[in-house]
Formats: sequence, C-alpha cells, structure tokens
Amino acid sequence: MDCADCAARLEKAVASLDGVMRSAVNFATAKLKVEYDPAKLHRGDIISQIKKMGYDIAAAGGPGNKQETVLRLSGLDCADCAAKLQKAVEKMPGVDKANINFAAATLTVEHSTNIQSIIKTIQQMGYQAREEGAAEGAVPSFWVKNRRALTTVVSGIFAGAGFISGWFNAPENLVITLFSLAVVTGGYFPAKAGFYSLRRGFSMDMNVLMTIAVVGAMAIGQWEEAATVVFLFSLGNALEAYSMEKTRNSIRDLMDLAPEEAVVRREGREETLPVSEITVGDVVIVRPGERIPMDGKIIYGQSAINQAPITGESVPVDKKVGDEVFAGTINGSGALEIQVTKLVQDTTLARIIKMVEKAQEQRAPSQRFVDVFARYYTPAVIGLALLLAVVPPLFMGQSFAPWFYRALTLLVVSCPCALVISTPVSVVSAIGNAAKQGVLIKGGAYLEGAGKVKVAAFDKTGTLTVGCPQVTDVVTMPGYTKEQVLAAAAAVEVRSEHPIAEAVLKEAEKLDVHFSVGENFVSLPGKGAKAKVDGRKIYIGNLKLFQDDLKLDIKDAAEILLQLQREGKTPVLVGSKAGIWGIIAVADRVRESSYEAINKLQKMGIQSVMLTGDNEGTARAIAGQVGIDKVKSNLLPGDKVQAVKELQENYDSVAMVGDGINDAPALATANLGIAMGGAGTDAALETADVAIMSDDPSKVVFLIKLSKKTLEIIRQNIVFALVVKIAAVMLVFPGILNLWLAILADTGAALAVIANGLRLRKVKI
Repeated sequence: MDCADCAARLEKAVASLDGVMRSAVNFATAKLKVEYDPAKLHRGDIISQIKKMGYDIAAAGGPGNKQETVLRLSGLDCADCAAKLQKAVEKMPGVDKANINFAAATLTVEHSTNIQSIIKTIQQMGYQAREEGAAEGAVPSFWVKNRRALTTVVSGIFAGAGFISGWFNAPENLVITLFSLAVVTGGYFPAKAGFYSLRRGFSMDMNVLMTIAVVGAMAIGQWEEAATVVFLFSLGNALEAYSMEKTRNSIRDLMDLAPEEAVVRREGREETLPVSEITVGDVVIVRPGERIPMDGKIIYGQSAINQAPITGESVPVDKKVGDEVFAGTINGSGALEIQVTKLVQDTTLARIIKMVEKAQEQRAPSQRFVDVFARYYTPAVIGLALLLAVVPPLFMGQSFAPWFYRALTLLVVSCPCALVISTPVSVVSAIGNAAKQGVLIKGGAYLEGAGKVKVAAFDKTGTLTVGCPQVTDVVTMPGYTKEQVLAAAAAVEVRSEHPIAEAVLKEAEKLDVHFSVGENFVSLPGKGAKAKVDGRKIYIGNLKLFQDDLKLDIKDAAEILLQLQREGKTPVLVGSKAGIWGIIAVADRVRESSYEAINKLQKMGIQSVMLTGDNEGTARAIAGQVGIDKVKSNLLPGDKVQAVKELQENYDSVAMVGDGINDAPALATANLGIAMGGAGTDAALETADVAIMSDDPSKVVFLIKLSKKTLEIIRQNIVFALVVKIAAVMLVFPGILNLWLAILADTGAALAVIANGLRLRKVKI
C-alpha cells in the first residue's frame, strides 16, 4: 500500500460491504481495522474485497497475533495421509498448531501467517480447502469436479489398451507407450501430492510410497505392473472417497435439516430473508408441512410438531401458544407464528452439529493402540524394504531385480491406512446415527464407555417419571383450613421453579385461592423453601426440614405421612416454626417407557438403582412400578454423589441418568453421565457426557446397545486390518505377493473396514 488516496478508497470499499459497521485504514502502518457482524459477513469476504482492490494481506491478524481458523477439506480419503497433512501444516512458518478432524474433514489451525498460504500448501498436497463459513465460490465444471475420477478412467483405458496390445503381439514400443500413458494420467495427482508431502516435511505418506513403487517398477521394466498399480491405486482412492462421503453425511444430513430462508413479519409486512439476517425478537411465519427455521416460542397458532430430527421422538408433539419449538423440526397441519429466541448460530440444532463434530475429533481409547502401532509400523516396514533390496543382492549373491521388486511391493503394504481408519470410521458412523436418534454422545471415549457400564443409577423425578406432579390431597391440621394451607404454600412457591411448586400453584389457581406474594424467598436444596408471608416466616418442604431443622413434633402428622407414602404420593409439609399447618400430597406419573427400559437393561446384565431426594415410601412405590429393586431415598445432591461413589467401589463402571440440572454433581462423578430431556436445556447439553434430547428412558438402552455394537465392530476392524497387513508382509518374502495384489490388499482392506463401520449407521433400538 503506497498511495494514501488509494487507501481511503479501500477503506470505503470495505465499509460498503453489508455487515461492516466500521472500516479504518492506517496508511502509516499499512493496517486495516474492521468491525463487522459475523452473522452477516464472513472474514473471507472482507479479504476477497481487499484483493479485488489490488492488495493482499501480509499476515492475517497482524504479525505475532495468533488466530484460529477452521478449514473445510475435500478429497480427504486416507486417515494416515490426513495425519501426514497435519504434520506438514504444523511445520509451516507462522503455524503454531494444527489439528485435523478426519471424520468431519476439517482442519483447525492456530496461526499468525496468511491463511491463504496454508490453503495453498494443502492444495499442493492434493486436497482442497476453504474457510469455515466462506462461500464455496463458483460451482466447478463437471471436468474439474470429477478430475480424479476422470483421470482414473483414462488411466484404466490406457492400461487396458496396453494389455490388449500385448496379447496381440503389438510392437513393444507401442505397449510401453500405452502403459506409460496409463501411469502418467493415473499417477499425476498422487505424484504431485507426494512431491509436496516430501517437500513440506519429508512425510512418507501413501502417495510417496506408491510413486516410489511405480517409478521403481518402470526402472526394472515392469511396465504392466506399474500401470496396473497406478490404476488400482487411483480407483481405490476414488472408492474410499465415496465411502467416506457416506460416513460424513451424518453431519451433512443434520446441516440440511434447517431451511436457509424464512418468511419474516417486519413492520406489518412479510418478507423472505436468509436465516443469517434474522434476529432475536423477529416473528417468523411457518406454514403447514414446512420446517421450522429458528428456535423460538409460538405466539400464534397450534400444531403437532415432528421433533424427530432433534429429539428422535417417533410421535409428533402437540404445541400451543407459549411452547418452545426448535429449528429443523417439521410443522404439522397448523399455521404458526414463532418469535425467534436464538440466532441461527445458537439454535439447538446448530449446537448439536457443533457437538457432533467436536465429538468426532476426540479419540476413542481403542484409537490409542492403533496410533501407537501405526507410529512404528510404517518406519519398520520401510526399513525392512530397504534391507530386502540391499542384503540379498550384496551379501547373498542373489539377482538384484526380483529382490528390488519385492522391496517395492513391501513399500506399498507399509501404509497402515486400513488400520488407522478402523476406529474413527466406526465412531463417526455411531455418533452420527445416535444424533439422528436424539442421543448426543460427546466423544469416542464416552461411546466406548457406555458399552462397559455395569450399573445404571436413575434419578426419579423427570427421568423415570414425567416430572409434572399434580396435587392429589390437601390435609389440614386442627385450626387451619384447606384454603389457608394452599394460600401459604402458593405464596412461598410462587418464587420457585421446582416442579412441585408448579403443581401447588396450579391447584391454587384451580380452586381460586387468593394469596399474597412471599418476600425474602430462600430455596433450601433437598429440603424445600421458605419466605416471609404477611409478616410471618412460612416453610414448605419435606419431613427432614420440619423434623431436623425446625425441631417440630410431627407425631400428629406421622400416620397421615405414612399413609400418603404407601399410596406412592409425595407429602409436602406446610407451616411455621410454631407448628405444621397442613400436608399437601403430590403424585407424579411414571413414563410409559420406563418399565420397558429397566426390563431391557436387566436382560442385558445391567443392574438399575434409583437415587432420589423423595421419601422412601414414594420412591419404593415408583420403583415397584418400573421394576427397580434397589432404592436410595431422601438424598440431597451431595448424597447422590456419595451414592455414586459407593456404587463405583462395587462395580467397574457406573452410569448416572438424570435431568442435567439438579443431578449435575452426580452426573459429573459417574463414569458416564447421561442427561435426559436435553432439548432446550443448556445445563443438560453442557454437563453430561451424553445428552438424550427427548424424555425417553429407552434411549439409554439404545445408547448401550449401540456402544456394544461399536466395540464389536472396532475389534473386528482392527483384527481384520492387522491380519491383512501381516499376511501381506509375510507373502512378500517368498515372492507370492506382487505389486498390484499389494495395492488390492491395501485398498481392499480399507474399503472393507469402512463398509463394516458404516453398518453402525443402521443400528436401531
């Protein structure tokens, strides 16, 4: 930048972009500062505008200023090569850290250098990359988009022509020319990628190994072998890329759930806008049969909403004014007006997508063995290949050509791609399948951990029961009326968010009981609550509060309490320090799927335990209905943590299933924390290792079944990949395995492992 007037024009050009709030060029330091709305504009669009004006970015973020950029990759079909790509990027000047997510085909880079130079390096190594959120640009032509597949076809045609010419005794020069053309067309992209792989860090990826093998084969006159190897390698890459695309579709399917545009009412008129331009408070109009574009609350209309894309529920849920709805769900037969409560990047669906991608980054425990094996396997086999090429001819008087050929064959089987991909492809398929069923698993470790669970501890309220208790009885003590007891209870509970508080308030409203709002409300976790009502301190809570804390004599109420508990009801005492005024009994309804879930877990050899803050009588009554034998009641949040620890002393692995809010400490303590009812509950999404988006306990059964199947398939994949590799290496020495069979073994093993892992996309309850 050498012209002050041009700098001013650049400043205006950037400021004209939609979404830019402020643009300021410092001509003296050659810096541009831009304040912009990321919901409307991507950083890449600003860089594009600068380049259109004839300038470049010397160092994104400024020299020494680190930033993190996520790049979307395409053409990534080999897990081992992906690891080599990561190392090459990490060695670039100005790159501090690079982390590749092979499953999601993304690369996260911490850098102070220009991101375009990183993208250029990636392209040189044979892959395509663009910044996350940046427009994909012009749609490539058919020939450009499918250039690798087309070169594979052309290579196959030349190789086939070479074999046919040889069979018909054509001139040798013609046969060699045809095979050479097959090598050049099919091997151009792999050779180019291999060259840059070596240049960027002497990384021996499969492209390098294949190129060395092909050049070596041609050097000793094995033209038909070289052409066959190139064609099979190119074909294998194309098939692997196709298979991995199917695996990655688990994320793409989620991304496609929410529409890109929505009808919005602003200032009395309707207009269609991109969802990125919709703000909190806007009103979107959703017609029957349409997908809901944003998270929000219904302000007009009612309908049955198909929430399966988010929660996995098979039956549509009736929604009315005031109810919450989620982006990506499907409206039924009613027209709705929805007030937006979250921006597009903050919707429940967007958070699910981010969590699924992040989960796929995390390595499962079984991956550790694979990584260690691969780290030593490739260098060891390459070293063995060198010995095979040198030792027999020099020290044993053997002919050079056959041993050199065997060394080349050994090089080809030294890439551990099938083994490296064996675990991630299974984990990705399983996590993607679970997300579609409304079960969010936060990583491979938790997926594998679910299959090792020996005992499942369940919270009662909101987990095994509906969590919406109703008042069944109001029993008064001498000197007090039903209205007085309800009014006092409602005055305290009006400030509470507990499900029992909601039941008390509904009953007061139903009976038209008038009450004043309590002052100085204090929640007493695990016991109840208190507040000042009309100058008197009123308490509402369980027996522990009145007997242990207030030191009241409860003998007059004891028989009533026992009777209510025997009936499976939860008694709530109301009173003051002077005495008990009355007892309000509430009862919760057991979820329809609770009994079936507990029964299936027991058949799988998993013991179930109930941990609840409710009284023993009510807890036992509910436990009897769902088939749980072991119950621990009257537990405070800290007591649940201790109960989980005690279970861990007796069992190898303990899962805790709760609502993700009250049970947060216990969820964190357990080997596997499972939060139920995660849709719309931030605490559930953040606290647990697994979040079940619906209120269905049977999803716990699905999770464990999926985990066991995943562990089984991972074991199958690892054993298969190891057997194929070891067998291939052993068959090289006697000369049984030739080059093209080695490529078939390598590619075939990888494809078989991917296909086996893809089976996890179909696992159901």
